[in-house]
Amino acid sequence: MSRINKRAKANAALVPAQSLPASEAVQALKKFKAPKFDQTVNICMHLGVDPAQADQALRGSISLPKGIGKTKRVVAFCQSDIAPKAMAAGAIKAGGEELVAEIEKGWMDFDVAVASPDMMRIVSRLGKVLGPKGLMPSPKAGTVSTNVPEAVKEYAAGKVEYRTDKGGNVHAVVGKMSFAPEALAENIEHFIKAIEKIRPSTVKGTYIKKVVVSGAMTPSVQIKYVSAVAAE
Repeated sequence: MSRINKRAKANAALVPAQSLPASEAVQALKKFKAPKFDQTVNICMHLGVDPAQADQALRGSISLPKGIGKTKRVVAFCQSDIAPKAMAAGAIKAGGEELVAEIEKGWMDFDVAVASPDMMRIVSRLGKVLGPKGLMPSPKAGTVSTNVPEAVKEYAAGKVEYRTDKGGNVHAVVGKMSFAPEALAENIEHFIKAIEKIRPSTVKGTYIKKVVVSGAMTPSVQIKYVSAVAAE
């Protein structure tokens, strides 16, 4: 049996039999046998939404109180007078036509693209390039902003984006396994509350059906969650 299979078998025996509050779920995660690298911790929320309905296809971004343990490479589409401020806020490149042209030629070494509303006219030329990679600036995701330097600062620090998949699930990174337990728990609770607040008015019945957290190479642990919204 390989080392990975032995670890998986050992961890399976450590999975809690019941759901746990966030603080206890984090402690359970940290008890799993881990690989040598610092694992990313992920959250998955199964929601009672129909993503086929436009108002229930949730998408947005959240700044977690303790960050996510890594920075992101951000580019900013903005006017020339804003570009220096965007660079000072953490952008790796900032500009207008010249940045669009560079990306059209194949440069893609960035994780997030933000833009001011007045720049979307030229950024739209990149739709076929950025769209399939999920990099196209969007007001829903918070990447189209009238305050580009502030948006750059938040995303460079690790602001997380989320969107519902076809199954009604929302996935996001909530930190690293090396985080202090209370920091991870705070991030998890903050994310859950943020998703809870954006419940679409058209959702009937249970909104948040299940919440789990896991490391990159660990089993998941279910978070104990009691909906404040009664089923209809």
